[in-house]
Amino acid sequence: MNKINYITGYKKAIYSFYMKLYVFLYFSFQLLLGKFTVKDFIRFLKRLLYFLSKMKRNKFVRSGNYTKINLYVPAFPSKAFFKACRKVTVSEDKMPCITVLISITSACRYKCVHCYQKHDRGKDTDIDLLCDVTSQLDKMGVSFFNIEGGEPFLQFDRLKKVCQSVSVGEIWVNSTGDGMTLEKLIELKSIGVKGMMFSLHSHIPSEINEFFGKNDGWDNLINGIGMCHEAGLDVAVNTCIMKHDYYNSKFTSIVNLAKELDVSIIQLIKPKPSGAWLDKELNDFSNSDHEYIEQLVIDYNNNKEYKNYPFIAAQISEERSDMFGCTAGGTDRFYLNAKGDVQPCEFLNISFGNIKEEPFESIYSKMRKEFHVPGDKWLCEEYAKEIHRIKIENEIKTLPLSVELSKKVIENWDRGMPSEFYNEVTKI
Repeated sequence: MNKINYITGYKKAIYSFYMKLYVFLYFSFQLLLGKFTVKDFIRFLKRLLYFLSKMKRNKFVRSGNYTKINLYVPAFPSKAFFKACRKVTVSEDKMPCITVLISITSACRYKCVHCYQKHDRGKDTDIDLLCDVTSQLDKMGVSFFNIEGGEPFLQFDRLKKVCQSVSVGEIWVNSTGDGMTLEKLIELKSIGVKGMMFSLHSHIPSEINEFFGKNDGWDNLINGIGMCHEAGLDVAVNTCIMKHDYYNSKFTSIVNLAKELDVSIIQLIKPKPSGAWLDKELNDFSNSDHEYIEQLVIDYNNNKEYKNYPFIAAQISEERSDMFGCTAGGTDRFYLNAKGDVQPCEFLNISFGNIKEEPFESIYSKMRKEFHVPGDKWLCEEYAKEIHRIKIENEIKTLPLSVELSKKVIENWDRGMPSEFYNEVTKI
């Protein structure tokens, strides 16, 4: 098991200074090699300092010799971290995407009530084609690879091949624990996988089993986390709970359980009207609810009494308009589903094309043209009803919507105003 240390308070300030100095020296060497002009180097440093200022409320997580300052930013000082830093060196074109979520298979023995892939029916993409695209993304600057299924351990050879196609990038795998073995985990670590993400939506075993639609869901989860520790892999959990669960004891109980299980990062995912929940009314979080949840996150990440608790990464905080906004569509991240559809986000059930039918570069270019800068509207919430209406009217059984039907959603949508971070960083 990797020894986990949390860096908070004055130690975080000291570590931040050390990290900035390290980055400065690293890229100063690049300057001496002629890979930067002085003007571009100064711009890069200003942009990077601005980005790091947005991390000031995060809890830093040190595992072995590497430190996470954000869930989707590779750990410092890895090669993947410096690869991600290069995002803000680009000044004459759109800054590159650094994160991708790739589904390698639709195979799954679970029936999760919220599954955003519930209607994603189709044959899994040829593994060689999928690996080719992964290699392209690696060369394009993607530095954080989040690999999932279905359940990826049910198609372990496919999982290995995709992971092996990454040259420089931090790899995390999403799993339920179903089909996981210690031998498989050790093999994944040997080819560069850093950690595993599990779903933890309750602290009660029967509720977990009911949510997963599988009687051994809890056992697979707990055993899986234990095997990850034994294999020396870091562990994070995704938590998707309803608004009222933040006001009763459920949220606190989940955080306490995560601490007991030696989970290092908790990602809070706001319930999304997508997939199985496409027709659900889930947008009942008011501004005051957001503020309340964000304050909980700030407390857990910064108060002394919680210094040994996991780092909490909350989507509602990072996707605020005064932070990064919605970074879907390749601004920072996008989704490639198991059957080859290129989607802006796993929660936005539209497609810009399928890699089985069209070159990836062409599809990606069309998507990036539409997502030239991040907006401050959460499109998965804004346009779920429109996507659902088109699905029903056209008697569609499979999602995401086809390219043609997706255009009906895209052509008139309002993505809002550019987020503060990207608005400011492009001015530097």
